[in-house]
Amino acid sequence: MIVIKTEIEGVLILEPRVFEDQRGYFFESFNLLDFEEHVGPVDFVQDNESKSSYGVVRGLHFQKGEHCQAKLVRVVKGRVLDVAVDIRPGSPTFGKHVAVELTEDNHLQFFLPRGMAHGFSVLSEEAIFQYKCDNYYCPSSEGAIAWDDPDLGIDWRIPADEVILSEKDRHHLRLSELGQDILL
Repeated sequence: MIVIKTEIEGVLILEPRVFEDQRGYFFESFNLLDFEEHVGPVDFVQDNESKSSYGVVRGLHFQKGEHCQAKLVRVVKGRVLDVAVDIRPGSPTFGKHVAVELTEDNHLQFFLPRGMAHGFSVLSEEAIFQYKCDNYYCPSSEGAIAWDDPDLGIDWRIPADEVILSEKDRHHLRLSELGQDILL
């Protein structure tokens, strides 16, 4: 596994070793010993999967307090732009984001430590997205930031008039409106 650091401390792009031949390919999508050696200790407790069509933007979501989650995400079908926004109070990169294109062909994975808001946009006709979490989802600790917060300056690579949002994701506040006390 190749580990690529980003401008946000702890946010990493992971590139697995892929073995290809006439039959197809094989790679380890997760190996705890390898992960802990290159990234650090983790105890993933929940795996999630979503299916979305072109133009869907999910996010920017996070869990607060004791329910914060680190995530390891990847695409098994299609292509997405995956985004991590640093919302750790006092972080030198607070409010900054990193975006990476994850595809079924590049097999890249994106590791987001606790304290990140997370979202993605679907760039292909359809995408199947998988992620591991190191903490259980807790509805009462859910938080979110507006996907189109102009202060974040995220280019989702989808024309605004083609973006598809859930009803809930249409009504989130900007990061500057949330206040440090309700983030983490």
